[in-house]
Amino acid sequence: MTAVGNDTLGTRKTMSVAGKEIAYYSLAAAAEKLGDVSRLPMTLKVLLENMLRFEDGVTVMAEDAQAVVDWQKHAKSTAEIQYRPARVLMQDFTGVPAVVDLAAMRDGIKALGGDPQKINPQVPVHLVIDHSVMVDEFGTPQAFENNVALEYQRNMERYEFLKWGSKAFDNFAVVPPGTGICHQVNLEHIARGVWSSKDGDGAEVAYPDTCVGTDSHTTMINGLGVLGWGVGGIEAEAAMLGQPVSMLIPEVVGFKLTGELAEGITATDLVLTCVQMLREVGVVGRFVEFYGPGVAALSLADRATIANMAPEYGATCGFFPIDDKTLDYLRLTGRGEDEIAITEAYAKEQGFWRFDDAPEAIYTATLELDMASVVPSLSGPKLPQQRVSMKDLDEGFNNDITEVFDSSDPDKRVAVEGEDFDLGHGDVTIAAITSCTNTSNPNVLIAAGLVARKAREKGLQRKPWVKSSLAPGSQVVTDYLDKAGLSDDLDYLGFNLVGYGCTTCIGNSGPLPAPISKAINDNDLVAASVLSGNRNFEGRVSQDVRANYLASPPLVVAYALKGTVREDMYETPLGTGTDGEPVFLKDIWPSNDEITLAMQGAVSREMFEARYANVYDGDDAWRAIDVTGSDTYQWRAGSTYVANPPYFEGMEMTPAPVSDINDAKVLALLGDSITTDHISPAGAIKADSPAGEYLSSHQVARQDFNSYGSRRGNHEVMMRGTFANIRIKNQMADGKEGGYTKYDGEIMPIYDAAMRHKDNGTPLVVIGGEQYGTGSSRDWAAKGTNLLGVKAVIVESYERIHRSNLVGMGVLPLQFAEGVNRNTLNLNGTESFTITGVADLEPRQTVTVEMTRADGSTETFETLCRIDTANEMEYFRNGGILHYVLRKLAG
Repeated sequence: MTAVGNDTLGTRKTMSVAGKEIAYYSLAAAAEKLGDVSRLPMTLKVLLENMLRFEDGVTVMAEDAQAVVDWQKHAKSTAEIQYRPARVLMQDFTGVPAVVDLAAMRDGIKALGGDPQKINPQVPVHLVIDHSVMVDEFGTPQAFENNVALEYQRNMERYEFLKWGSKAFDNFAVVPPGTGICHQVNLEHIARGVWSSKDGDGAEVAYPDTCVGTDSHTTMINGLGVLGWGVGGIEAEAAMLGQPVSMLIPEVVGFKLTGELAEGITATDLVLTCVQMLREVGVVGRFVEFYGPGVAALSLADRATIANMAPEYGATCGFFPIDDKTLDYLRLTGRGEDEIAITEAYAKEQGFWRFDDAPEAIYTATLELDMASVVPSLSGPKLPQQRVSMKDLDEGFNNDITEVFDSSDPDKRVAVEGEDFDLGHGDVTIAAITSCTNTSNPNVLIAAGLVARKAREKGLQRKPWVKSSLAPGSQVVTDYLDKAGLSDDLDYLGFNLVGYGCTTCIGNSGPLPAPISKAINDNDLVAASVLSGNRNFEGRVSQDVRANYLASPPLVVAYALKGTVREDMYETPLGTGTDGEPVFLKDIWPSNDEITLAMQGAVSREMFEARYANVYDGDDAWRAIDVTGSDTYQWRAGSTYVANPPYFEGMEMTPAPVSDINDAKVLALLGDSITTDHISPAGAIKADSPAGEYLSSHQVARQDFNSYGSRRGNHEVMMRGTFANIRIKNQMADGKEGGYTKYDGEIMPIYDAAMRHKDNGTPLVVIGGEQYGTGSSRDWAAKGTNLLGVKAVIVESYERIHRSNLVGMGVLPLQFAEGVNRNTLNLNGTESFTITGVADLEPRQTVTVEMTRADGSTETFETLCRIDTANEMEYFRNGGILHYVLRKLAG
């Protein structure tokens, strides 16, 4: 990315660093003209630099930079800015549909008489294949090789398509399967502290590394001082094609950290505490910046752990400044000395460096945590913010059995066919060291290995009903576990390497052994999982497991040994040692000194250099995929993985006016905290679901169904999977759990009802509660909503990314006025709704909705239009952001 502005403010300066002259856009020079910026939050300084560099008097104006500076007056702003991130990060679940859209746009622009080559990324794009490996085999030395082989077998068509994309599009690089998780690869290899590139005149220009990603945990990179957050695939595609991200200048919450973590407390305990605190404050749509003396006590990996879970605490990002630990990490992970020198010089010059004596920034709100107060914690059973201290977990679960899971027999146990053990509520059937959140952190991975070593020495073994797995975010994890001599101990307890990918955290946990699955489902048991992931939403981890707990990697090992969440982890033993004595958690928990000693010499720069030397080459299977690049993709007839979507069919250069929504019926009446997993699940496809029936009708065998996430390149599968989560509760379905609704008094799958409404020409609405669309950035939650015929969504509050995605797909997001909701209106799903004046809507205006009840009576209620910016309104009037961009490029 180069500087493209006019520099009318005269802020372009040069500095000498690493033996060369480098241009940059000076915040100090801007302060002379616009006002003091010394107390501007660092994240807003990044936005300000972006305004200076791209100020062209048309898209970005000097007034935009002034608006960022003036934010300090009230610590908030209603100003809209156009922001251009330096690059885009993708993973394969969201990347495949994004590349499908780009391929379809090439077809579309060709049909409009334009040049297909105009559909090409204008900024660097990295796609890391990390979401497709499943834990089919576990607890064996061959698990990794066999799981990867199955991954290729299931996903070859998708991988051929992605490899075509890497050849067909400029600025588009694919990291092959089996390498690592995108956020870890981003942290260890792709990201730079400060980016530099040539401008149109050949001068080298330095600027902050920034990114948006098609995965909500793109926020992890903020731990490195790189501003980044998750967006929907459709918004990322627009950014790739040169379209700025339209946004209101956000509020910024300051989170002050003091003290240090106590002996035996992990970064996971800390982040789960932060998640709970920030959810209570409410930071949706806000930036969070961490500051204070406690920041210095955190390793870079600890910071990345906290930044990673910004979607769980609801923030757009959780940002840490650059300091010596940032530089140390860049050096450890193999970055060049010139790059490190530029990062240090630029950060200190521009005010991005963490100085201990710097004046405290102005924040919209602040909160504080003494890290010495953090205790061992887990979160569950359904949401990441449901933090519970480890000492209270057993009591909490025992209460949940009756209050949350409504069991009339909390203490029942059932025999498992062919086994010499039984199962009961709360037994841990999945223990997974997984996800980008914790496997980035050598401290907690080494700790897990030491717990395994001590347990092995005592003669303990995991319980036989536990499915255990280790899925690191990076190949380097294997190297340092091997170097520390801990891999054998983890293997001994069944934590063998199963893959380098997201696995259990996104629902790719694979099947439980058949007898265990049968015992759970035949007896309505509330089985538990303990995973070191970042999400534990209903129906996400496994369709067999209803209570899911997030925990640190060493606690995952401990609960595999314990085998249940129903017993006190402190007061009751994990098992009996070979000496006949009970073994308690304290007997195998490593001290901080033991962890530090084991880490010494185990992690080295050479490991990173070796692992990333040929990162884009892949293994033999990837290299054997032989494809050629072409301007347009040759769609395969009948493919159930990759299909040409219908978004651009019949599209003309001039958009038709958006129409009013008349007599719309309710497709779903939902409660609070409806996640994007509820709306568009990523996991297994049930055989008797509309998606399963579609695949069967296309001669796909049940064992080859794969997952919803892997089939996001096929709109026919995905629209059938919309609102198909097995745990979603539609209040219209008379208590029937799963993706069902009511049509003319008959309970049926939501997809089937939507198609009947579509045949009748009836528009649809979805009604919901608070925090609608929480969770991942998946654009299919909005795409599927659109393809089912939903014209508007009316809820009490939205999560940031999903609201944006709805706008990007031409779906009108409305928010109930304060004090009004589905309950105050006594909605039951039989109502119809009319929304007029849609063609003349303005951002954030009040919209009156007319409601007609089943008895013919009518009333109105007020809503807020959650199309927040003028740019978003243009997208909506064009039928979506991709339509807008396509028309712009074709014109």
